[in-house]
Amino acid sequence: MTPDLAAVKTYLLSLQDKICAGLEAEDGSGRFEEDNWTRPEGGGGRTRLLANGSVFEKAGVAFSHVRGSKLPPSATAHRPELAGKNWEALGVSLVLHPRNPHAPTSHANVRFFTTVAPAITAQESRRSSTEVPVWWFGGGFDLTPYYGYEEDAVHWHRTARDAVSPFGESVYPRLKKNCDDYFFLKHRAEPRGIGGLFYDDFNELGFDRSFALTRAVGDAFLPALLPIISSRKSTPFTDRERQWQLYRRGRYVEFNLVWDRGTLFGLQSGGRTESILMSLPPLVRWDYGFTPAPGSAEARLHEIFLKPRDWAAENV
Repeated sequence: MTPDLAAVKTYLLSLQDKICAGLEAEDGSGRFEEDNWTRPEGGGGRTRLLANGSVFEKAGVAFSHVRGSKLPPSATAHRPELAGKNWEALGVSLVLHPRNPHAPTSHANVRFFTTVAPAITAQESRRSSTEVPVWWFGGGFDLTPYYGYEEDAVHWHRTARDAVSPFGESVYPRLKKNCDDYFFLKHRAEPRGIGGLFYDDFNELGFDRSFALTRAVGDAFLPALLPIISSRKSTPFTDRERQWQLYRRGRYVEFNLVWDRGTLFGLQSGGRTESILMSLPPLVRWDYGFTPAPGSAEARLHEIFLKPRDWAAENV
């Protein structure tokens, strides 16, 4: 079946609208400013940013629809047969940095990618000169708390599990493991947060069902996040807790600049730097060799929450 690019674009634009409206309502005072941009090689997007809100210190929600004539290395490392091919990509990507240290940072992304590849002969022994469409979906969402709450982790993962359960019992465990494996800082040997869902190169269900799964993931983000933000946004906090938040934000920066494939793809494909790097927090700090005090709430984050765990099966 030929992918319906127009349907994907319509959904992604509506998803951006819905998420921005939900975040503005939760914040109460902050409003998104929209920046429409075009890309010289083809396509463009609309980046929306809410800064210095009552709840969100920085929230970015970006839509892009871009195309090019040569795939960058980050997209062909595992698919060398696609090198030099025309491509087209659509997606919504967002990162939210709340002001309160007890409210977690969150990230979500849903995207669609299409290109062409040489067809394989019936014997699968050689590639023909005929090119066939190649497409896939990707995305997911993950949570990065600064202070751990079991009930928040359970709610987050149960919402993720329920979103993808109509697509098979094995989908949630697989996408959860993908998330745990992907959002991992190899240079520090520690997870970025408590995970969620992550998938890429996903076309195994055919276009209609793969698109339905992607919509389910995108639509589940606000129900997964907003109850957590609502319950934590007014929690009293100290300057020590604020400094811990800024310190842990450094891990977020390190992952996005060193390991994130979306960042690499955007920069290598000549994307718009401001939109690519909107995920970075407005304030952050690094302290040399810092170790949380034993028995502290900060140490508890490392000891209990920054370890893969089947949160959806927990009873709280």
